[in-house]
Amino acid sequence: MAHSPQGLNGKQVWQRLIAGNMRFVQGLFQGRNLLDLRRTLTQGQQPEAAVLCCSDSRVPAEIIFDQSLGDLFVVRTAGLVLEPTSIGSLEYAVGHLRVPLLVIKGHEGCGAVTAAVAHPEAAESYIESIVKQIAPAAAQARLSGKSGHDLVEEATEQHLKSLEETLRRESRVIAAALDRGRLDLVVVKYLLHSGKVEILNATF
Repeated sequence: MAHSPQGLNGKQVWQRLIAGNMRFVQGLFQGRNLLDLRRTLTQGQQPEAAVLCCSDSRVPAEIIFDQSLGDLFVVRTAGLVLEPTSIGSLEYAVGHLRVPLLVIKGHEGCGAVTAAVAHPEAAESYIESIVKQIAPAAAQARLSGKSGHDLVEEATEQHLKSLEETLRRESRVIAAALDRGRLDLVVVKYLLHSGKVEILNATF
């Protein structure tokens, strides 16, 4: 079983993150001495989890989980789309920093997913590359018969679940860590209105 530098396994780290999310929901943030923490972190980093999340300004993982400097290794891309550098960044967290938990955190009302649902053939500069990666999930979601907001949310959940499959397929580092039980993975969706995160899939 993988453990963080603090001796926690992936499930225990997740429990700490979900406790932080509950503080965020209630507006009861944990106090921290950031000056001392900043000095300590000049010696290196030992994050407890890696998080893949959206670039959307409303959904920063550190705030949503009430974490601080050095706690999370965060990779942010619009729509959580994966490409070599983002996968490589996650591999660094898993293979070198030895995090015991990888979180895939999407969110309600994602603009990138909305664009993929509404304009799957969009050709607007590099934005097209984002839409193209989400388009298969949007197509799968349409089979549900849903429409409007419900269709976007169904596409979001389909996309988030597909990211786990993509990481397992494309990254030998991440796949091996998952297969050996050294790494746990949880797929979650952040709800804009309540501030809560809900689990869609988890290895624990």
